[in-house]
Amino acid sequence: MFARTDRLTLRRFKPTDAEQFAAYRSDPQVARFQSWDAPVPLAEAQRTVERFAEGDPEAPGWFQYAVDLDGVLIGDLGLNLHENLMQADLGFTLASEYQGHGYASEAVRGLLHHLFVDRELHRVSAECDARNTASARLLERVGFTREGERPANTWFKGEWTDDLVFGLLREDYLSRRPPTPGP
Repeated sequence: MFARTDRLTLRRFKPTDAEQFAAYRSDPQVARFQSWDAPVPLAEAQRTVERFAEGDPEAPGWFQYAVDLDGVLIGDLGLNLHENLMQADLGFTLASEYQGHGYASEAVRGLLHHLFVDRELHRVSAECDARNTASARLLERVGFTREGERPANTWFKGEWTDDLVFGLLREDYLSRRPPTPGP
């Protein structure tokens, strides 16, 4: 376990997560602004979950944290740790049936607490498609500052998309963080 919030546990992936992982990543609405295409076959999900389970959260590169609610995988948080080990890029995915209940915000807050308090990272950044207003609102709600917009920056799923850029510094997080990483 990497972090615990009021309702969630951020943990390493395990083989038994593959079926639920395939289910939520196969939802076209969940995949809309993500790098994969739906559906995600179970065999592919099993390979992906195995690769995630072997990852090292302390090493540069991507690591996926499983978001667990009472023993059920409800989503994942991706963290791309830079070579300097002091900054990272964040991404998040949540099964559609768990959206709108504060779970994504709670999970991101829990990870930010882990990154800024326990690991003392300097900065966490995030980007999202400008049309993904729910993700942009979530990032602002948990303390990120919108740092810019890059028009027609990314060729994504057959079209040019605008990217919103967000950032959060450790000093800003520590100056305004809630006492616990709850909802």
